[in-house]
Amino acid sequence: MSRQPPRDEALAALQDQSFARRGSAEVVADVLNTQVADVLTIQRAAPAVIIGCRRPRVFLGIVLVRYRYRLCPSPGQRQSLTQVFGCARVVYNDCLRLREECHAAGVKISAASVQRRVITLAKLTPERQWLATAPSVALVQACNDARRAYRNYFDSRSGKRKGRKIGHPRFRSKRGRQSIRLTRNGFSLRGERLYVAKVGQIELRWSRPLPSRPSSVTVIREPDGRYYASFVVERPPTPLPPSDCEVGVDVGLARLAVTSGGEVIANPRFLRARQRRLAKAQRALSRKQKGSANRAKARHRVAVLHRKVQEARLDHAHKTALWLVRDNQAVYAEDLAVSGFARTRLAKSVHDAGWGQLLRLLAERRSTTGAGSTGLAGSCPPPRPARGAAPATAPSR
Repeated sequence: MSRQPPRDEALAALQDQSFARRGSAEVVADVLNTQVADVLTIQRAAPAVIIGCRRPRVFLGIVLVRYRYRLCPSPGQRQSLTQVFGCARVVYNDCLRLREECHAAGVKISAASVQRRVITLAKLTPERQWLATAPSVALVQACNDARRAYRNYFDSRSGKRKGRKIGHPRFRSKRGRQSIRLTRNGFSLRGERLYVAKVGQIELRWSRPLPSRPSSVTVIREPDGRYYASFVVERPPTPLPPSDCEVGVDVGLARLAVTSGGEVIANPRFLRARQRRLAKAQRALSRKQKGSANRAKARHRVAVLHRKVQEARLDHAHKTALWLVRDNQAVYAEDLAVSGFARTRLAKSVHDAGWGQLLRLLAERRSTTGAGSTGLAGSCPPPRPARGAAPATAPSR
C-alpha cells in the first residue's frame, strides 16, 4: 500500500492559486492522486471541517468529534475522582488569583511561571502538598484552561475575538458540574474499561465503538450525580448523496419551525410539560436546611428533573436537524440573535424552544455530512454544491 502524502504538501496545494479557480476538494484530490490511489478518499461534495471552530477550515478529510459514554465508578473511585476534581478546581482558582494580582500590580508573568508557582512550588508547601495525590496532567490542563480564559477575555475586549463579549473569568465552585481533562499521558483504554491515572480502571457503558484512538478525554460529573467520559476522536466525514431539494426554515414559539414547503414542526415545550414537577421539587428544596443531608437529596431531585428536560430537548433537536439535512441539499435558516430574545419577557419560552441549539446542530450536521446549511444573514457556511455543478452562493437580502 502506498504511503499517505505529507500534510504540509496537501496544505500547500490548498493555498495555491488554482484553489481560487477550482473547488477545494478537486485540488486536494489532484495532489493525492499523484502519490496515492486508494489510501485516502477525499469527498467531492464538500471539504471536511473541524467542529467547534468559529470558522470552518479544511483539514484533509477528517473531522474532530466527541464521543460521550456513561461511566460507572465504584464508591472508592468516586471518592478519588472527587479529590481530583477538587485539586483541579483549586489549581484553576489559584491561577486566576495569581494572574489578577500580577495584572493589578502591572507585572507580566508567563504561563510557565504561573504553572511552576501554582503546581510545582505549591506541592512543596504544607497548604498544598495534597496536590500530589492528583494526576499532574489534570493539574496542567487546569492551568491551560485558566490561561485560555484570560486570553479569550482580553481578545474579546480588544476586538480581536469576534462575536459576543466574554466576561471576566470567574472562580470555579465545588457545586454543580465538575470536570477534568486528560491527554494520552493520563489515561488509556484497557479492554472495556477506562484507566485514569491515580484513580484506576473505571467501567464504561459502550453504546458504540470509537472510530479511532482518542487524543484526549474529559471526565465529567453532572449535578445529578452521573459520570461521563467524553473522548475526542478523528473520524472521516460521512457525506450524504446529493439532492435537488432546498428548504428554508423559520423558527418560532407557537411552532418550533415551519419549512418553505409548508411542513410544520411542533414545539414540544419540554420545560412547560415538567413545570409543575419542577416547581414542587424547588419548593421542597427551599424548605430544607442549608448544609443538611436532606437538602442534598432535594437538590439531586431537582437536578434529575432538569436533566430529563435537557435530554428530551436535545434528542428532539438532533432528530429534527438530521431530518432537515438528510432530505435537502441546502437548509436556509435565519440568523437570529437568540441572546437578544432571551432578554425579553419571552425568555423562558425562547430557552424552552431551543432555537440556538437547533441552529447549531444544523451547522454541525452540515460539517460532518457535507450537507448545506446557510444563514440568510451570511454567518453560516455556504450550501454544498451538487455533483458536477458550480459552487452555490448564499442569497442576499
